[in-house]
Amino acid sequence: MKKIIIITAAFLGLVFTACENELDLNSPNDITVDQYWKTESDAQAGVNSIYAMFYKDGLWARWIYFRLDLTSDEGYSVSPWTELADWTRFNYINYNFWEGNAVTWRDTYKAIFRCNQVLANVPNITFQNEDDKKKIIAQAKFFRALHYYYAGVIWEDVPLVLDPSTPADLPKQVKVDEIWAQVEKDLNEAFEDLPRDWSADQLGRPDKGAAKAFLAKVYMQQHKWNEAKGALEFLISGAGAKYSLVSNYRDNFTDTNENNAESVFEIQFGDQRKGGTDEAQNAAVSSNRSQFFAPRGIGWSDGQARIWLVDAFKQENNKDGKLDERLRWTLFYPQLLADFGDKTYGRNWEWNNNEAWFRKGSRDYYRNNEDYYNQVNYRLVRYADILLRYAEVLNELGNTAQAYQYVDLVRTRANMNALATAHPEIGNDHDKFLERLKMERVLELCGESVRWEDLKRWGDLNSQASVDKIALRDPDFKNFTVGKNHRMPIPQSDVDNNPNLEQNSGY
Repeated sequence: MKKIIIITAAFLGLVFTACENELDLNSPNDITVDQYWKTESDAQAGVNSIYAMFYKDGLWARWIYFRLDLTSDEGYSVSPWTELADWTRFNYINYNFWEGNAVTWRDTYKAIFRCNQVLANVPNITFQNEDDKKKIIAQAKFFRALHYYYAGVIWEDVPLVLDPSTPADLPKQVKVDEIWAQVEKDLNEAFEDLPRDWSADQLGRPDKGAAKAFLAKVYMQQHKWNEAKGALEFLISGAGAKYSLVSNYRDNFTDTNENNAESVFEIQFGDQRKGGTDEAQNAAVSSNRSQFFAPRGIGWSDGQARIWLVDAFKQENNKDGKLDERLRWTLFYPQLLADFGDKTYGRNWEWNNNEAWFRKGSRDYYRNNEDYYNQVNYRLVRYADILLRYAEVLNELGNTAQAYQYVDLVRTRANMNALATAHPEIGNDHDKFLERLKMERVLELCGESVRWEDLKRWGDLNSQASVDKIALRDPDFKNFTVGKNHRMPIPQSDVDNNPNLEQNSGY
């Protein structure tokens, strides 16, 4: 997968540079849209170019983690780069700030452009095997849905662009409900033509399970509990029930057991090229997350974990009376050596006693520093998340008693006592179960870019009382304005240049 998709995708970055800039002049060195989209190999390379967008600055190479992890109550920044840190504290002044906002917006729509190119042109190409064409189209629909999903989570009301764009376009902004509807449509259509399984040399492409997982996510953000239940059941007990929890929790965060039985969809990273994140042929296909999230002196330390997370893990011991092992693999923190015998990148603790950093995806297991070329795949959705989501859905539908078993599947892997044993006070009370489930999701999924959407789904950002409660563990939320900061501002340059685009309310 890494060599087949990633390297081909990087080549297509060159092919489509001219297309995306919509150059009016014909260059003998550039392939134009009219010259392209003729053969099956053109179509395959076209869809592969969508995968290359994962390796761009604004998306999963770097900056999107600042929005999904650090803006939430799990993370924060005390970066000496003041503006970068301010954008994790709800102090938004320059809405065009590149690293905090504009580059993620640009790369999101660049990815959507590539999806639209495939969807507009591949249907006109003759294939020897029609199923191959359907799979290519289905992948483009899946990725368009994925990128619109995160656009909806981050900005909410955004332009809905479904055709290849031109410089003269002034796309109309739509409400987030229309974005969710398009995400649902694309995922349902993609599901029909994606395979249940890819061959071993194509691991990393989305399959039916990935489509259902993102359907569950978008349904849940809208509180469509019955629809979410059906999507999740496909993965748990239906025709797509092929997933399981790996025995070693840490296998989800290193490069030693990637694309494993727990992975529903993961981004394929590699360290074989040491270029930048542009469209050059040697462009990197790696993650920069650990370079920016590692402790001072090891990485840039622009992102850190909140210390309340350590306390959360220590509220309950496992069946053997010991600490929850997930703490060990989730965070670097002052007592890591005393608690588990682990140093931090081979060092004794040399930082402040109220500091912590995210450990997931780090490479401390074989090196003592980080760089820009982390090859560890990023698990965007894993089966533990699916099980906890199913428990949440069952609780919302009034089946609290049935929901316990799915939380217990996750807790059992961590050698924790059954939920009813550890927390008998919950009983069948909906609200108490939900409050505990919120914590179960933190303990299992901390630092995996789901917390921000969780807070939004639960309505925890909708009232001053709930925001004040969050601020007790994350003081940055003292800056949070209800009705405004639940979504990001749209880059002002786009608002100024497009009369069909309005700035989000409050900004």
